[in-house]
Amino acid sequence: MRALCILLFCSACLCAQGDPKTLETVGKIKGEAFDRSQVMDTLSYLSDVYGPRLTASPEFNEAAKWASDRLSSYGLVNVHLEPWGPFGRSWSVESYTVDMLSPRYSHLVASPLAWSAPTNGVVKGEVVMAVLPGREYDVKKLAAGIEAFETKWKGKLKGKIILVSAPKISPPRMNPNFHRLTDGELADIAKSPAPIKREKIDWDHFEFPEDPEAQSRFFMSLTSADIDEFIDRLYGLRNKLSKFLADEGVAAIIRTDPRDHDGMNHAEAAGSEKAANTLAPPTFVVDEEQYTRITRLLDKNIPVTISAELKVRTSSVDEMGNNIVAEIPGTTKPDEVVMVGAHFDSWNAGTGATDNGAGSAVMMEVVRILKALNLPMKRTVRIGLWSGEEEGIYGSAAYVKQHFGDPKTMQLKPEHAKLDAYLNLDNGSGQIRGVYLQGNDAARPIFQQILGPFADLGASTITLKNTGGTDHLSFDAVGLPGFQFIQDPLDYGTVTHHSNMDTYSHAIPEDLMQASAIIATAVYEIANQDEMFPRKPLTVVDTKDSKSTSTGSR
Repeated sequence: MRALCILLFCSACLCAQGDPKTLETVGKIKGEAFDRSQVMDTLSYLSDVYGPRLTASPEFNEAAKWASDRLSSYGLVNVHLEPWGPFGRSWSVESYTVDMLSPRYSHLVASPLAWSAPTNGVVKGEVVMAVLPGREYDVKKLAAGIEAFETKWKGKLKGKIILVSAPKISPPRMNPNFHRLTDGELADIAKSPAPIKREKIDWDHFEFPEDPEAQSRFFMSLTSADIDEFIDRLYGLRNKLSKFLADEGVAAIIRTDPRDHDGMNHAEAAGSEKAANTLAPPTFVVDEEQYTRITRLLDKNIPVTISAELKVRTSSVDEMGNNIVAEIPGTTKPDEVVMVGAHFDSWNAGTGATDNGAGSAVMMEVVRILKALNLPMKRTVRIGLWSGEEEGIYGSAAYVKQHFGDPKTMQLKPEHAKLDAYLNLDNGSGQIRGVYLQGNDAARPIFQQILGPFADLGASTITLKNTGGTDHLSFDAVGLPGFQFIQDPLDYGTVTHHSNMDTYSHAIPEDLMQASAIIATAVYEIANQDEMFPRKPLTVVDTKDSKSTSTGSR
């Protein structure tokens, strides 16, 4: 019966590709998205006016209030901030400066990292090269590296300003910073992925793969529970290191990034956001050219002195994390829901324009378009703008657990049966080129129908492959149809991602208008289908004997 339903559903989708009424609606959506677009105005408010939106910060809360008011002005209902639990300290920058004082004065282009402790005045110190373990994902190697670092430097860092990034010795990157996907690259993306066997991981004895391709397969094979355990172990080790440096009396920490001449990247967290943990010493990322100048001076045994000052506002308790939620009620099936979403939070070095103000602005534009055209939709359309994504996909994961089910136990809630599909956007400001099916083969004809009218705008690639690192994973983890779109990379991975150059200037208006039209069409089509979206087999955990079984779902 299920196979027959899917066959009939797919046939209806294919027939609808040439339906004049459907194409007429797509034309209306394109007209609203292209001729009367508000997406860049929305993005400008999120990035230029409210700036970086670190979760639980005043800037996040002010931006969330503005976005809620904007959604209400579009005519959405049930607009609210939905708390999901204590997140961590509120942290916001008031001012900062970093200067090299000797052997020659130079103002350093720097950015403070989130959850750094304030300097409590100007601090000056001798610079010492004390390279920390790198961005290591092998828990065993990271633990060994931290232990070796602490043994080497214990009692030697009080009052010092330490450089913790290894000096850059590789030549500048020769590839262009800005890139659009070629036909050949899209063809490779469309290829079916190799099967990955999921096995329970014994983290205490796990050997992390050294080959990059094997590492990629490993990350793709992780379950939601595996990811939680993995993050907890990594964060635990990094928090231990932050406490060691604070206890040793380090005056300030300076890092640089591994990318070339394109801003200060990896401008993320200095340490833990949790109020129970010690704040990391004042930590700054400095651009590569100035950083390596300092390392060359040290190589010549020429003493270097740096001064720094950092003023921040931070709370002493964990503040509540909030998601932004709003709805367009459905007509005949209002209890069934199609969701769109993007993460609303960002890091603090830039203004969070491409990561992920762009995705948030597009999804706000999607619901604006649907309301402006007053398109009839059987199912309720709900938008979720998430917090805590940058620190571990916390906001969407908590929302899914609260409304739909627990991915660790697979104990599902009644709303699980009513969520039709979830669509996500979070890979910069590049135009949509297709969609990742997350292994859901039955979704292929549906997206073929949706993307058909947009083939001439470059959106036609459909792949069974998974993509990671963002909020659709929270839905996929409990067996719900959750999808992220394929996007042109532009300069997202090379320049703007987690960088001080993540600003409005790097957003492409035409790309965001195209994305808005495609997702609005997808929502309209999905919300009006007779059948709900097909789902992958659901893995159900039997908590009595810890066995897992797979079942069909609808």
